[in-house]
Amino acid sequence: SVNLPKGNLALGHTRWATHGGVTDVNAHPHLDCSGKIAVVHNGIVENYQEIKNLLEKKHKIISETDTELVAHLIEDYCKKFTLIEAVRRAFLRLHGLSAFLVIEASSKTLIAVKTGSPLVVGIGRGENVVGSDANCLLSLTKDVIFIEDNQLAQITKDRINLFSVETGNKIELSVQKITWETTTATKENFPHFMLKEIYEQPRVLENISQNFSERITNLVSLLQKYSKIYVVGCGTAYYVAIAGSYILSKVAKKEVIPVAGSEFVYKEPFLDKSTLVIFLSQSGETIDIIEPLKNVKKKGVKTVALVNVFGSTLYRLADYKIWLETGPEICVVTTKACIAKLGILGLTSYGLIGKKSQGDLLLRNSVKQLNRILNPKYQEEFINPLVKLFYRHEHIYTIGRGLSYPIALEAALKIKEDSYIHAEGFSGGELKHGPIALAKRGTPYIVFAPSDETYFSTLSNAMEIKARGGLIIGVSEKQNEVFDYHIP
Repeated sequence: SVNLPKGNLALGHTRWATHGGVTDVNAHPHLDCSGKIAVVHNGIVENYQEIKNLLEKKHKIISETDTELVAHLIEDYCKKFTLIEAVRRAFLRLHGLSAFLVIEASSKTLIAVKTGSPLVVGIGRGENVVGSDANCLLSLTKDVIFIEDNQLAQITKDRINLFSVETGNKIELSVQKITWETTTATKENFPHFMLKEIYEQPRVLENISQNFSERITNLVSLLQKYSKIYVVGCGTAYYVAIAGSYILSKVAKKEVIPVAGSEFVYKEPFLDKSTLVIFLSQSGETIDIIEPLKNVKKKGVKTVALVNVFGSTLYRLADYKIWLETGPEICVVTTKACIAKLGILGLTSYGLIGKKSQGDLLLRNSVKQLNRILNPKYQEEFINPLVKLFYRHEHIYTIGRGLSYPIALEAALKIKEDSYIHAEGFSGGELKHGPIALAKRGTPYIVFAPSDETYFSTLSNAMEIKARGGLIIGVSEKQNEVFDYHIP
């Protein structure tokens, strides 16, 4: 526990180390020389060295961070200007994508300013608060202001003013109401958010099946107008994009091109008015999604967003948006948003061929299968033995073909993110082109072998691996002698 002094102005932040080691000296917040100005920061100051060269002879710099330099830069400007003007001018000197919170104890004022990185102001009763997203404000207020790029907010306990960073002119406030329930942002009776959010997945698909009919119909109508469609995502969302391209191709005979957000810039020369770009994101704030979206809009290309955070940058900027309504995802490892995007793309595929009822039936059956897998008896029989097996290994590999290929990629990503075990996903057909050289006796291979057109080819791949000593965990409706473990 931390014993904090009584007060009505506070600032705190947990930041990934980007400049300097993980030490107390480098931890936020950072102060100016007088100790009267405190700063926290999300992002990177790209012209860090230039600013440091400017300041180091005049100030006592005690940390290795780029953030502390901003505190000293504001300190310099405060010698000639008010705090709000000093922050505005300092921010204009910085390069890169960042969000800053600055407090001055004497005036009991908090300044929030951003470009790229998210910031949300919450309007409470007799208090105002700021967070990096709306989730962390839910227990205090549901009335929020989303700060846009190059905007600056001046905040006291009873007043909020918004200004343009570029001109200094005042901007009218736009207050929005968050509709999530506070309980969805707590662990409830679960030991951690990862487990809670896994168990919430059936509810997510049920909600889509029952309440998304109009949104799916509108998305279908939109897709029918375009001959060239890109689906863009990062991490899990990119693997959903690949899966979505398989589903739309197989079911609706619709050609869709999946692209990783960070690589989409290399596709932009091919964009024109006949193109539709669908962006997938949990947070709606990932810079590798936001930057391509802005570039696409400059070309006059229509955009769609499937996004989980209402009011996020992606949600606000897209021409057509579908809010996933999964509730907040607190765990870094996304689960609910992943399955929601898959469900929506699946229903859209069947909607394109006029068989939405068939898509609904498949979605409802998916809910039954999820509940079967989440049953404690299933966990005890099939999952727990694998936990005891996997933790002893440094490497795990996953393979699949067709629609199971992006599932294999996603499974490997989940293993890496959640257990810190090295895992790699491969297309079954690509094994013989290099990856099979990694096969060693006892190394686990998770093989996704559904009863579709890929089944027998995937089994052949499993046999190749087993012949080299690999341990085969088959995820399949059917048992097969090649499987050392079978997950039905």
